[in-house]
Formats: sequence, C-alpha cells, structure tokens
Amino acid sequence: MSAEIVVQPGHDIAADVSFELEELDELVGELLTDHAERAARDARIVALRLGIGGQRPETLTRIGARYDLARDRVRQLYAKAVGRIVRDAARSGHRSARVFARRYPVEAGDLRLVRMLLAETYATDTDLVAMEWSYLKLRLAGHEPGDAKRVAGYVMQRILGWQKKTASILAKLHVPEDGTDELLLDHVEWPTGSAAPLPTESARVADGDDDGRGRFYLAKVGRDVAYDSAMVARLLRTLDADPAVAAFQEEPTALTYRFGDAEQVHYPAVAAQLTDGRAVLIDVVPLGRIAFHHNRVQTELGRTYAHEHGWGWLVWTGSALGPTQLADRTVDTSIEDRLATELEHGPYDRPALAAVSAETGLDLLDLAGLVLRNDWRWDRVPMRLSASPSRRPSP
Repeated sequence: MSAEIVVQPGHDIAADVSFELEELDELVGELLTDHAERAARDARIVALRLGIGGQRPETLTRIGARYDLARDRVRQLYAKAVGRIVRDAARSGHRSARVFARRYPVEAGDLRLVRMLLAETYATDTDLVAMEWSYLKLRLAGHEPGDAKRVAGYVMQRILGWQKKTASILAKLHVPEDGTDELLLDHVEWPTGSAAPLPTESARVADGDDDGRGRFYLAKVGRDVAYDSAMVARLLRTLDADPAVAAFQEEPTALTYRFGDAEQVHYPAVAAQLTDGRAVLIDVVPLGRIAFHHNRVQTELGRTYAHEHGWGWLVWTGSALGPTQLADRTVDTSIEDRLATELEHGPYDRPALAAVSAETGLDLLDLAGLVLRNDWRWDRVPMRLSASPSRRPSP
C-alpha cells in the first residue's frame, strides 16, 4: 500500500459533509430493519456497533454489557449478522447495491478507496469502527470479501498510525495562531454563578480501557488519556496545548435518558477548568450530524447539566462552523419559506428531501441550518423532517 495517502486528522470537515454520505447510514438502517424481523438482537448489535442513525459507535465491551455477553461473543454475532445482511441485500436487489457501487466502484484502485473511506471516517467521527464500516461499505458495493478486507485493513492501518505517532502527528494539532480553534473563548455559552469543581475521574468505566480506543499521554493531566476518534483526539490535544486551560477531565459524566423505546447513556467529551476559574463542558458532534434530533436531545441534556454546575457549554463540530454559525447560515428565503409552508401540512421523507435538494441546490449544511433556526425535527433512519412541535398540524 502506498505511503503517500495523507488524510489529516485535523482538517475542517465541512467539505466532506453531504446528503450522499448520510444516506449510507439510512440504507444500512433499512437492511437492519429487514434483518431484525429474524434476529432483532443481532440487528441491534450491528446498529450499536456502527452508530447507525448518527450516534457514536459503541465498543464491543459496552454492547456486551447491555446483553450480558462476552466481548468475543458480541464480535461473533456482529460478523454473522453482517454476512447475512450483505447476502440478503445482494439476493433481494435492495437499492443499497446501486448506491454503494456508485460511490465505491469495484474498478476503483485501493488508493482512491482508502482516501475516501478515511475522509468519511473522520467526518462522521467513527474511527472506533473504521475497519467494520469500510468492510461493510465495500461488500455492499460488490467488492469480493478478500478485496474488501484488504482495503478496510489499509484504512485501519492509517488510523492506527495516527494513534501511534502522537509525537509527530498529534503534536501538530496545536492552537493555531489565526484563532481557528479558540473554542473556549469564542463560542462558549456561559451561565451565571460559580463553577462546581471538575470530577477527578472519567464516568465511563465499562469500557474505559477497551483496546479498540486510542491512547496518548497529555502533559496537562499527567497521564494517558483514551479517546475514540481523531476528532476527539484533536480536541483533547488542543486543550492540552491551550494556555487558557488549567486542567481537564475526559468524559466527566454519564447522562442517562430515554429515546424512543430504549434507555440511553451519553458521555460528553470533556470538562475543562480555565485559568480564570471558569469551567466548560465540551461535547463533540460531527458537523453533518449536529441537527439530527437525537443529537439535539443529547446537546440539550449536556447544556442543562453544564449550566446546573455553573459550567459553560460548547459543542465542537470538527469545523469552524458551529451550531450558531449554522443557524445563521444564509439560505435562499424562497426555499426556507417553501419548506416551512409544506411542513405545516406534513413531514418530508428522504425522497421528498432529495427532490427539493435536486431542484433547488439545497445541501446538507443548508438544511441543518434551517432545522436549527426553525426548530424543525430531523430524524434519521429513516430520514424524516417535521415541523416544530408547536406548529405541527393536529392529528
């Protein structure tokens, strides 16, 4: 494999965000729904592992804790389910085959595929399952098992390289002089009142030392710190290099809540103590997924928790664009008015959104901005856009 592949784990992800990338989740979600008719638990294991629906992927350890299964047993069930899903998709002629084949053509060289898969991994914050996601994408595209495994292995090798070469790669992820990453000073939502002290250990204990997570030494906390992705690593390294930060604690709290018919646990990325005595809770949500309803629920939980503790609140998206900038994004008023009017009469599904996008040029970031500005509800898997609860038609 050529050593010339370079996908920086620190670039702005805005250019990699698209409806097409998010459609992949939805297609796999459809296949999992079909699989769940025969094996509901196994389908759920795949969904949890891959983070289907825009959520963070889960480690095998955490999934095993949910179902009282050993880590290796979870791995076996996942692999068996994926094999059946790929076979069923090919046999049924599911539309996923066309979409994935167009995006990852069999005739494409390894170099092109690895570059694309690496960029997608960073943009979706899914390094933890980069090999699994890459393999599944390629298999659904029609690649032979050996070829898919080889390319997925190259993707994982690159990510392991990011993790191992912290001195030469992560050390470059400093706070830039142009202020691009001045997260704590520019975009924090500050409450009134004094700040509660930071916790002294991570709330994430079930898989805190899982071998699928990356680790590197950070001087400001004087120990190795675990992380799930290059995006989180970038945030942690930035905090470690920022002179305005006195100390920090990764994953300081577990926020429990109910979403749909399931109990959920969410771990905000980090709480940082500033040298001026203030503290801030920061979460990482990839830019392309900031407006999804489930992520907005988690964001509101994090904001509430932070402000109750006298901490500031910040969502970091891997981009210079954050929630405020997206909500202020300029979008053709005729498109916004059209969507607002039509949503008053009922929701949009994926084909309807695709039609509007094709007709008007509305891209995913435009839609995300409109969702945040108008408080619309954007659900995933299946994709569904609905009016604000206060403006929905009566049943």
